[in-house]
Amino acid sequence: MSGPGSAAAGVLEMLAGRGQSLAVAESLTGGLVAGALTAVPGASRVVRGSVTAYATEVKREVLGVDGALLAARGAVGGEVARQMASGVRRVLGADWGLSTTGVAGPGPQDGHPVGTVFVAVQGPDGAGAVRRLSLAGDRDRIRQDTIRAVLALLLSELTENTRAQDTEQHGGNGCLQP
Repeated sequence: MSGPGSAAAGVLEMLAGRGQSLAVAESLTGGLVAGALTAVPGASRVVRGSVTAYATEVKREVLGVDGALLAARGAVGGEVARQMASGVRRVLGADWGLSTTGVAGPGPQDGHPVGTVFVAVQGPDGAGAVRRLSLAGDRDRIRQDTIRAVLALLLSELTENTRAQDTEQHGGNGCLQP
């Protein structure tokens, strides 16, 4: 399995080629996604910054996650992840926003078992996705697998976005016309 570094390099290259930027909102990963991205030489061409929103209040007050949602369901959930990605995108003025929220351990949180993780991507023109993960392993393994998953989700969205643009420009079948 390839590590987060190669996935980070891939998404940064793709975003740089498009002239687009990226921002990250992290909870359970505590800055590790941003660390993986900024470890790649030239990352400053793409990465705008990150918010480590470990505390629920930071999710609400800095990223704009709905307070009623947080009060009713807690900080672990798909809609929370989506709002975190949208919020960091807005706050840091990026084309794309990534987010991670979940339970790395040692114990359950908000009624969710260890290994329950949500990752999200939000981009321009309504592009975006949320994925629920059920991860196994110790705290470090869960956090490392979360980094891989959120970068893979972004890569998937970027690839889909590219295919959609190609289809619009070249006649509907995704193939270049002569």
